[in-house]
Amino acid sequence: MALAAAASPAGAATPANSPATPAKAAVAQGITPGAVRGKPVFPVKASARETVSFVLKMRNEASLENRVSSGIRGHFASVAQFARWYGQPQSRIRALETYLHRYKIKTSAYADGLDVTATGTAGEFDQALSVSQAEYRTSAVPAHNGQAARPAVTFHAAKDAPLLPVAIAQHVETIVGLDNYPMFSSGAVRTQAAEPARSASGTFSGNLKPGNFATDYDLTPLYRKGAEGQGQTIGIITLASMRASDATHFWSRVLKIKTKSNRVRLANIDGGAGRVSAALGSGETTLDVEQSGALAPQASIVVYQAPNSDVGNIDAYAAAASQDVAGTVSTSWGESETLLAAGDVAGTEPTTLIQANDEFLLELAAQGQASFTASGDEGAYTASGDLGSTNLSVGNAADSPWTTAAGGTTLPGTIPVYSQTNSAVVKVRVPYQRAWGWDWQWPYYSLFTCNTGSASNPSFQQCSSEAQFATQDVVGGGGGYSGAEQRPGYQRRIKGIGTYSAVPYLTPAKYAPAAGSTLVVPTAWTAWNAGTTSTTPPGVVTGKANGRVVPDISADADPYTGYEEYFSGFPGNHIELGWGGTSFVAPQLNGSAAVIDSYLHRRVGFWNPGVYRFAGSKDSPFRPEHSAGWRNDNIFYSGAQGAIYNPATGLGTPNLAKLASDFAQGGW
Repeated sequence: MALAAAASPAGAATPANSPATPAKAAVAQGITPGAVRGKPVFPVKASARETVSFVLKMRNEASLENRVSSGIRGHFASVAQFARWYGQPQSRIRALETYLHRYKIKTSAYADGLDVTATGTAGEFDQALSVSQAEYRTSAVPAHNGQAARPAVTFHAAKDAPLLPVAIAQHVETIVGLDNYPMFSSGAVRTQAAEPARSASGTFSGNLKPGNFATDYDLTPLYRKGAEGQGQTIGIITLASMRASDATHFWSRVLKIKTKSNRVRLANIDGGAGRVSAALGSGETTLDVEQSGALAPQASIVVYQAPNSDVGNIDAYAAAASQDVAGTVSTSWGESETLLAAGDVAGTEPTTLIQANDEFLLELAAQGQASFTASGDEGAYTASGDLGSTNLSVGNAADSPWTTAAGGTTLPGTIPVYSQTNSAVVKVRVPYQRAWGWDWQWPYYSLFTCNTGSASNPSFQQCSSEAQFATQDVVGGGGGYSGAEQRPGYQRRIKGIGTYSAVPYLTPAKYAPAAGSTLVVPTAWTAWNAGTTSTTPPGVVTGKANGRVVPDISADADPYTGYEEYFSGFPGNHIELGWGGTSFVAPQLNGSAAVIDSYLHRRVGFWNPGVYRFAGSKDSPFRPEHSAGWRNDNIFYSGAQGAIYNPATGLGTPNLAKLASDFAQGGW
C-alpha cells in the first residue's frame, strides 16, 4: 500500500541528463535489520548485483476473492485472461520499467501483470529508490525443539523506505529484494535422539514410506483404478537447492517403484538457491520431491528453486502462476505472522507482504492450480521458532485463505522413545490418531537434555523436571487463528468454528517490545506445573476467536511415527529415519491432488471451498479428531466432542478416494 507522498531526501542522487525528480511516495519493503536483531558490519558495495521485485496491486481483487471462496468449478482463467482481468495494464507496467531503465536497471515483467523483476547494482537501486543499503549480521541460534541450529547470518538491507514517483507508487503493493535475509524456515523436524534401524515388531521406528501414507489415507483405491498422476505436473516452491538424482535414487533404489523417466525439472528463480547444502535446507526440498513424486509416480515435477528471501519466495510463486504448468503446487517454508507484525510496527516487514502472497495464491486458484502449505511445527506457537516470542500465533503463508494449510497428527500405536543421555528406552502407547503435539512425551523428561544456559551460550544437561522440558519442547502441528487474515466464506459455513477448546499447559510471560519494534510480545513461558517433577495435565478451557483458522487438512507429521528420507547430504548410506513435520503433509497432499486430477482427467483446482462443503455433509470424506483434552492437542488447541473442525487438526484426516468421488459428483 503506497503511503503519503514524501519529498526525496536531500542529497539523493539524480541520474545525469534526467529531468527534475518528481514528487515521490514511500512504498512498503521487506525486512530491515531491527526486526531480526541485525548489527551493522559495512556498507554494501555500489557494484554489488541485486534482484529486486515490484509486486503490483491486483485489480478487481474483491470480486476474485468472492469467486474463489465460493469455489470455481471449471472455467478456469488462462494466464492471459488473468492478466487482463486482474493484473495491472501494460501502460502502468511500462511506466515502472521506463523509470527504472533511466537508472540502467534491467526489468522483466511476469505474464500475470503482477510482478516486475529488476536486476541492477546496489548503487543503481539506491539512486532509483532513494535508499542506502548496508551489510548486517545476526547471531547464531543453537539447535532447539528438534530443529537444526541456525548459523549466524550476514545480509544486506535498506533501512530507508524506498520511494517511487507518486503516479507509479500508487499501483505498487510492495518492493522486495532490498534485503536478502533468509526469513523462511522449513517445516521438517526429526526425533531428538537417533533411533536404531529397526525397532521391535509392532512399534514405530520412523521408517514409514509414501506407501504408508497412501494406505492410511485411502489413496490406494485410486491406484487400482489406474490413476497415478499421468498427464499432471506437480510444482514445488522451495528456497533450497536439490539434486534430482537423490529423488530418482529414492524412488528406484529405496522404494523400488516405477516412475515416469526424466520427470524432474529444476527451475532456478532469481539465479537459484545456491549450492546443495543440508544446513541451507536442501533436505527439505529433497523430501518434498520424494514424497509428492512417489505418491504420483507418473506425474512430471517442476522444482522452483529460489533464494531464501522475500524476493525469492515471491518470484517463485509468480513463476509457478505465470507459467501455469503445474496443476498442483506446495511449499513447506514459512514465517510467523508475529514476525511480520513486529516488522510492520517498525515499518520494516509490512503486512503488504501477506497481501502479496495472497495475490499469487488467488491467481493459482483462478487458474485451477491447487496449492498446499505446511502449517508449521511449533504447535499453537509458530512465532517461538523465528521471533522467539511465546504468544499464540500461526504461520504465513499457511494463514492465507487461498491455500490449503496442511496440519499434523500422531499415528496410533506403540512408540519407542530413546534417551539422549543413556541407553534407556520407554515404549509409549498412543491409543488413537491424535493431533500432533509432543506433550505426549513430556512425562519422560528424564530421557532428554535441556538447555540450562542461554541461547548464545547453551549448556545441555539432563532435564530436571517435566516443566523444564515442556518449555523447551514446544513442538506440534501448526494451528490456530490468524490475526492478519479474515475468515473466508467457506469456513464461515462450519458451525462453531470460532469456538475452541484448549489445554493451557504454558502461560506466556515476560512481556517486552520485539527487537526493533514497538510491538510488545511475551518472551518466556510459565509451565502449568512449575517447580514440580510431575502433575496431572491441566483441564480443558474454552474460548472464542476471529480470523482465518488453520490448518485445513491433517495427516501424520510426528517424526516418532514418521518417515525415512534419502539425501546425499546425510552421512553413511544417506538414509535417515525419524523425520516428520507438516513439511511432509504438504507435498503428500500435493502428490495426492495430482493423482485425483489424473483420476478425474481434469484439474480440481483450489480444494478448500469443496472440502469444507463436503465436511459438513452426512457422508464426510474426513475423520475429525474431535476428542477434547491433553490426549489430542497441539500444545494448546484441542477438539470438542462432535465438532467438525478442530484448530489443531482442521477438518481432520482425509479419505482421499472418497474425496475424489465427492469432487467428481460435485462437478469440481
